[in-house]
Amino acid sequence: MYELVHWGFYLYYILIIIYILLSWVPQARETPIAYFLARLVEPYLSIFRNLIPPFGMLDISPIVALIALHFMEYGVLYILGLVIGWLA
Repeated sequence: MYELVHWGFYLYYILIIIYILLSWVPQARETPIAYFLARLVEPYLSIFRNLIPPFGMLDISPIVALIALHFMEYGVLYILGLVIGWLA
């Protein structure tokens, strides 16, 4: 069960990183893959974009979003460990 949760979070990390890298290539935002990634990743990233304004041309909100996702993963794994330990 832990591995499944871990791989789910890991996949979302990868999707966010790919989406960020696509933003550096001007023509890549118009591809179907970019639209698909935007639908998956943008709702999560928009939370942090609303909280953290960009510094000129530099947007650090995706970095903060990745760090928050990391802490969420550990929180979910901890709660999962408590629930599984409680049920056993």
